[in-house]
Amino acid sequence: MNPPTIGFIIYHFFLDYLPQQKGLRANSIRSYRDTLRLFLIAVAESTTQRISALRLEHLSFERVSGFLHDLEQVRHNGVSTRNQRLAALHTFFEYVGRQVPEMLHVCEQVAAIPKKRTPLPETHFMTREEIQRLFDQLPEQGRFALRDRALLLFLYNTGARVQEAADLRREHLTFEPKPSVRLHGKGDKWRTCPLWEQTARTLGQLLEEQGTHDPQAPVFSSTRGESLTRFGIYKRVRKHAALIEQDSTAPDARHITPHVFRHSTAVSLLESGAELNIIAGWLGHVSPITTNRYAEITLRMKEEALKLCEPPVEADGRVRKPAWHDDAELMSWLASL
Repeated sequence: MNPPTIGFIIYHFFLDYLPQQKGLRANSIRSYRDTLRLFLIAVAESTTQRISALRLEHLSFERVSGFLHDLEQVRHNGVSTRNQRLAALHTFFEYVGRQVPEMLHVCEQVAAIPKKRTPLPETHFMTREEIQRLFDQLPEQGRFALRDRALLLFLYNTGARVQEAADLRREHLTFEPKPSVRLHGKGDKWRTCPLWEQTARTLGQLLEEQGTHDPQAPVFSSTRGESLTRFGIYKRVRKHAALIEQDSTAPDARHITPHVFRHSTAVSLLESGAELNIIAGWLGHVSPITTNRYAEITLRMKEEALKLCEPPVEADGRVRKPAWHDDAELMSWLASL
């Protein structure tokens, strides 16, 4: 019996293993696709073969090492990009080893390639005062005024990833008896977050304005009624971030992205006294700091944390000095959210 071809392996890797067995979503799968495409092009060039003529034996440890080297030295990619490509190749070669035992030695060699250490990334976030100033300056009138206010409130309230906001549907929102939202996160996992009354009220006004009762309708939609894309949400955040009056402590407007709202949510909860496992459960993130196993975070515990962290329009105006800011391990965890 002939061993499977590269084409057969890749076909089932993308159509079965990644989406079905690992539960990855479309954006993650596209990242794997881009890595495999670049790697196969590099292998074809080094062997002077057409991609369609490549065989499994062409996928050697030396060619993986050469590919990683060229990413940095020829394509001038950063270490983080190199590490991301390596992680994708680790997963791919692990799958190859399962399907073709004859390749196991090569797969073990590839698995032993370590990721490079990177400096601690700077964690951009907005203080409560900066969040307050942003909401104070949002327009009250205009075609997208209500939608954008609801979007920014939602991002800050929930700390949702941009894709989670883009995927939000009417059926995911609950208004009675206690406002909450179900978010579809990474790894095909769902979590529930409570909503401030202000967030729920603004979202309710937005849904009423849209005039549809379709439970599958997007909450944050474009002029054509389609879901705002990741880039569309990014553009709206950037547009309104420019409204913030710049000072020596505020993050530069060009750095304020939907993910900065996610960091800001984590910081607000942290400053309010919420425990790290509560924050991790809130954001759908497993904390690498805590080593013990935590039980599933309940909605009641999240509601208690929500009471500690007030919405922006009700901020008390006091400046809180982040005493935890010099904790490198904690800052690294915040940066990974």
